[in-house]
Amino acid sequence: MKEQPAEMFDNLIIDDVETATFKVNRRVFTDAEILEVERKKIFDQCWLYVGHESEVPEPGFYISRKVAGRPMIFVRDTDGAVQLFFDSCSHRGNSVCPNKSGKTERFLCFYHGWGFDTRGDLVVVPDPLGYGKKLDRSKLRLGSPPRIDSYRGLVFMSMKPDIVDLRTYLGGATEYIDMMLDMTESEAVVAPGRQSYSMKANWKLLLENSADIYHGMFTHMRFFSDYLTHMGVDLSSWRQITAQSESNKVITFDYGHSVVDTQVGPLPAFVDRPEVYERLRQGLIEKYGAERAARLMGRSQNLLIFPNLVMISAWRTIRTFYPVAPDLLECNGWAIIGKEDSPELREARFGNFIAFLGPAGFGTPDDVEALENCQRGFAATEVPWSDLSKGMARPGGSVANDELQQRNLWRRWYSLLNPDFVPGNETSSAMTRGAE
Repeated sequence: MKEQPAEMFDNLIIDDVETATFKVNRRVFTDAEILEVERKKIFDQCWLYVGHESEVPEPGFYISRKVAGRPMIFVRDTDGAVQLFFDSCSHRGNSVCPNKSGKTERFLCFYHGWGFDTRGDLVVVPDPLGYGKKLDRSKLRLGSPPRIDSYRGLVFMSMKPDIVDLRTYLGGATEYIDMMLDMTESEAVVAPGRQSYSMKANWKLLLENSADIYHGMFTHMRFFSDYLTHMGVDLSSWRQITAQSESNKVITFDYGHSVVDTQVGPLPAFVDRPEVYERLRQGLIEKYGAERAARLMGRSQNLLIFPNLVMISAWRTIRTFYPVAPDLLECNGWAIIGKEDSPELREARFGNFIAFLGPAGFGTPDDVEALENCQRGFAATEVPWSDLSKGMARPGGSVANDELQQRNLWRRWYSLLNPDFVPGNETSSAMTRGAE
């Protein structure tokens, strides 16, 4: 990456707590040079979600996946350990994993026939005598990211060798990861397959959107006003999630993470399946006790792990997204289910996942249209700033429709790009937690 002039990062964010003003220069959504820097200073400097261990359930199972622009092989080796390799042959760089998923004992490059086992070791070299005694196979293994770690089966990688350990990076957000994974009849796993789509928008627009609650009643009015009403849901239980209340809170963490944790009525998956809801509730009471079961069943969380992992409890989904160009992103979403959940619970959750987040659902098409409209609007360079000040001046700003969580992620973003940036010390009754 070529050296960028220092002034390139000046005046990208206005963060003035005294005047309760927070603005983002819209150049960050359109400038190709800024994206180039983001790839090196954000995506190569953070922990990035790769996949869940349940996606490679047995030795030899593998998935081909792209992470931060790099082709990766996510595989369980013959010893049962989960491995992660760059899908690039150490001979000439060709892909050694031609399929999106499958089961194998070795990865074979079809270009010159080099082969690697599931531990990444070079085990096949045509005509090895041609190399004499100079061939050191230990130095020709498949490459791996310098850091790989996992939490509750969620596997992460980082290209930064000296990054803090994953548990420290996640900090207090692990409490909400646990809630997401515990709300099931059996061991939580990721369902086979994924939703993949693109949108003509900057990746940070989806980052903001994923932490944004109060757009819901406007952007997703069809879902709340039509669908839920048709299903017989009392909308007052959903409208109150944007109200100022002790039961609704935004929690920000170190490293740019945040969660919006709200009290809700019946979760969408169960609005017409009360018997499935009650069976799950009773099962959770037996596993965790009445207090935790009530928290799992009666609250909804939108959890953001900076820079691009989102977990949404109401729709039991994991989502990641990456930039392709300043005005183009690619997004992938996975559904969380229980390994041995009842057919009725699994059907309810799949239907719920697809109904809101599917390509023809009530949520995803709305968000795509909104974010693509924002991106088109940035062509009006005469309007250079986006405002995210909402809640800075509100006494007791612990409400789901303020923008504390967006300011938190933007402060982290700017701190990584601009070492001279000093984040505003915003305080409110909204809880802020560091690494725990």
